[in-house]
Amino acid sequence: MKRILILMSDTGGGHRAAAEAIEEALYRLYGREQVFVDIVDVFRHYSPYPINKFPEIYPWLVNNSKRSYALIFKMSNKGGRARALTRGVYFALGIERGFKRLLREHPADLIVSVHPLVNRPMLDMLYKLEQRPAFMTVVTDLVSGHVAWWDARVDRCLVPTQPAFDAGLQNGMRAEQMRVTGLPVHPHFAEALTDKASARKELGWAIDRPAVLMVYGGDGMGPVYQTVQAINARTAQCQLIVVAGRNKALKEKLDTTAWNTPVIAYPFVTNMPRLMAAADVLVTKAGPATISEACIAGLPLIISDAIPGQEEGNVTYVTDNDAGVFAPTPEQVAEAVSSWLAKGPGELQRLAERARHLARPEAVWDIAGEIWDYAQRPLVQNPPRKRLFRRRVRRRGNR
Repeated sequence: MKRILILMSDTGGGHRAAAEAIEEALYRLYGREQVFVDIVDVFRHYSPYPINKFPEIYPWLVNNSKRSYALIFKMSNKGGRARALTRGVYFALGIERGFKRLLREHPADLIVSVHPLVNRPMLDMLYKLEQRPAFMTVVTDLVSGHVAWWDARVDRCLVPTQPAFDAGLQNGMRAEQMRVTGLPVHPHFAEALTDKASARKELGWAIDRPAVLMVYGGDGMGPVYQTVQAINARTAQCQLIVVAGRNKALKEKLDTTAWNTPVIAYPFVTNMPRLMAAADVLVTKAGPATISEACIAGLPLIISDAIPGQEEGNVTYVTDNDAGVFAPTPEQVAEAVSSWLAKGPGELQRLAERARHLARPEAVWDIAGEIWDYAQRPLVQNPPRKRLFRRRVRRRGNR
């Protein structure tokens, strides 16, 4: 049996979603008798304070202090600065002790990282060993990921888009190290997609009205109510489907308001593929997983928000490919909705085809196949540390 260790952390939902998508594909392709997938939250379970609080700190920072997050991202998003910062934190907080315990408790034939901040400290430790498992990264930012994604010591790096591939080259990766695969989306997603009429009938939506699906994350954060108000004030020629998530107050407010436009509010849902299959337009944040799912479903996007730095490239990726627009205020979202609807069904169909053009529904299977291939390989023999040190010094001297 081959043991595959996937390193992630719950700093945003995309890292766990990617890990679980890969896990499911590996089990389906090769069976539980041949492969064991071990998903570990590195920060929460194997890092000291305050790093073990990152899963709580990150969403608070992104939702409540975007300027601070943007400053942190910008200041750390330089190759030399990122290396110095990572190593400084690594040694100052004694992260190595926890990472050694991680490897003792989770032995593996292959290590796969789906989180940028794990790569450098883990590789620093692995390269101290005489021999090590192969190390792969699966990049989960579509375009403008942090420079920490790129470490030339990795054995293989799978990226979601050509712009991400180009970013890797600009940050010291070799072309032969990388391959464009797309972002791993859980196999259940594509399987649960149905035709629009069947999905609407099952959900009880109106068949003859364009459906605008609004998704603002699991906690329903942001100016959701104001956006519904703005669309309602401009047009009644659609139905608004709002996923309020765990925001009970938002759902109650949506349910008790009198609207000109039909509004259906849902709490946290587990049938997102069905909702996307039934919709004509998606209003959402610029999360890479949501964008990838929308493209597979053929849903044009109105992007209402983006995390500074890491998601800004996602916006450009969608707009440059004519698969959607960026509308960062409720009024701009309403304008985009009314403009698209005014152009008739033909415009929505054209935009849907542009979104499908970006879709990579087979990505998770391609990624699982590469991971399985690398898991068959013997342990990597590290170069003697003195020779490795001399090689690094020589490279620096030639710069």
